[in-house]
Amino acid sequence: MSLSIGLQLWSVRNSLQADYAGTIEKVAAIGYKNLELICTVTPEGLVFGKDMRAPELRKLLDANGLRAVSCHFVPTPDMSLPAIVADLNTVGADSLGCAIAFFNNQDEVKGFAKTFNQFAEVTQKGGVQLYYHNHFEEFQVFGDKSVYELLIENLDPALVKFEFDTYWAVRGGQDPVYWLKKLGKRCDLLHQKDLPTTGLPVNLFEKYGYDAQITIDVLWPLQDAIHFGEVGEGVLNIAGYLKAARAYNDARYVFVEQDMTARTELESVAVSFANLNRLLAAN
Repeated sequence: MSLSIGLQLWSVRNSLQADYAGTIEKVAAIGYKNLELICTVTPEGLVFGKDMRAPELRKLLDANGLRAVSCHFVPTPDMSLPAIVADLNTVGADSLGCAIAFFNNQDEVKGFAKTFNQFAEVTQKGGVQLYYHNHFEEFQVFGDKSVYELLIENLDPALVKFEFDTYWAVRGGQDPVYWLKKLGKRCDLLHQKDLPTTGLPVNLFEKYGYDAQITIDVLWPLQDAIHFGEVGEGVLNIAGYLKAARAYNDARYVFVEQDMTARTELESVAVSFANLNRLLAAN
């Protein structure tokens, strides 16, 4: 299976807020063809940008030769999964990823997995594959196992897949190639950015501790350009990750996701697009 480049729209979130349609046009002009959407979850379904609904977004994407592959969401108590699935069907996305989650103990991880499996039963019936996307906190340890190990064990492989973020795995003190091999065919989507030399300590648990309680308040201060580089501009073994994804995962898409940048958002994703194309061609 060929590995295609995509863009996680979180990378251009501020530009989208200022001018959604214009930003989408500029993303297409850079050369991107595949998108992973960001959204606001409401009881009636999904909202994109300030107030765009699925039919309007589909027209915008079609007009610019773009395809929505996936969408990130954060589950809410009042969400309607059937409405979310209907909106994803409208925009043409066949994948839905949990953007972020935090846990305090093994029981919380297992409870989340049970509920997420139930979500996946609903989305799968509507033709949408559910994914779990990691940050670094999934490699914190409760007892004798990391959160990520618990998720692998408790998320139903027939229902839930993994979208692997190599950068955040490294920030959790991990070797992405090890986890890509372990996940195998359960992982066919990747997130990629790079780590500059200013992103220290590389292993964030050296700062927080493996048994620390990681919350959004811990993660948020890391949203600084000193911690993030464009693909191919930092120290990560991206060529090795791409090789592993092809060998072990039959990966479909590798999404550029730039959390923060010292450049403008559109300049940033253009640099990553060019460098990732070069890396894929060489591997």
